[in-house]
Amino acid sequence: MSDGKLPHNHGQNMEHHFDHMPKSEEFHIISDIFKLLGDSSRIRIFWLLCHCEECVTNLSVMVEMTSPAVSHHLKLLKANNLIVSRRDGKEVYYKAANTEQAEMLHEMIEKMVKISCPGR
Repeated sequence: MSDGKLPHNHGQNMEHHFDHMPKSEEFHIISDIFKLLGDSSRIRIFWLLCHCEECVTNLSVMVEMTSPAVSHHLKLLKANNLIVSRRDGKEVYYKAANTEQAEMLHEMIEKMVKISCPGR
């Protein structure tokens, strides 16, 4: 919009919204996160890690997947800053990141599947 006006005026004051619209790159980041959560196993793993800190072996049992498959999902979740890890000896433990983004995604998942969190 070179002159700040839309070709058609429908009485909605869209120029104001357009002026405050996030940059394209910001929508790409959000799109990548939604793509990441396009896998139900990954959502289950993320949901579990919102409630506990756990190792790959136990997560594998919880979600009925192989350890390499769970590790793959954890790598993607961690690369997108949705989970964090810590090492204790030979064991690595994972949990949801303490970020507004991870908290909002957890809330969204909770609302979408209409379940209650333990301890809430």
